[in-house]
Amino acid sequence: MELDAFNRLDAEAARAVVRRCVDIDRWVDAVVSGRPYATTADLLAAARTSAAPWTVAEIDGALAHHPRIGERASGAGAEASLSRSEQAGIGMPSADVAAALAAGNRAYEEKFSRVFLVRAAGRSADEILGALSERLAHTEEEEMPVVAEQLRQIAVLRLEGIIGS
Repeated sequence: MELDAFNRLDAEAARAVVRRCVDIDRWVDAVVSGRPYATTADLLAAARTSAAPWTVAEIDGALAHHPRIGERASGAGAEASLSRSEQAGIGMPSADVAAALAAGNRAYEEKFSRVFLVRAAGRSADEILGALSERLAHTEEEEMPVVAEQLRQIAVLRLEGIIGS
């Protein structure tokens, strides 16, 4: 979608576009209400700024839509489709790495009561496993800013992909 077309959408249609990036009402409303944007860079900067800070409740609500790393997102929705394409870029991990990711996901969920979230785009399965292992050593207080940053990166990359196409 071209930026001009996004700027011209009615508010509800624009919200539907932006919500595909991350389902956080406050962020969606802030990005939509900032229109019109002169450049895509202005839109993306506003998206980054509007995402700071997200509350724990907002993050946990948004994570309800995210599959585990290494698992295919189910459903026909736009967010599931975006997640499938993002994770497809990591390729097929070896059996050992896939097993380690599955075990790490379980350990992470037991420790933090949420799915492990990482920006998969541009990362290999081994890099993701390394990040998972590192983050398992975090406390909740250390982990929340990391989760928030990963969610911001994912949302902004998705928005860039939608508006840049």
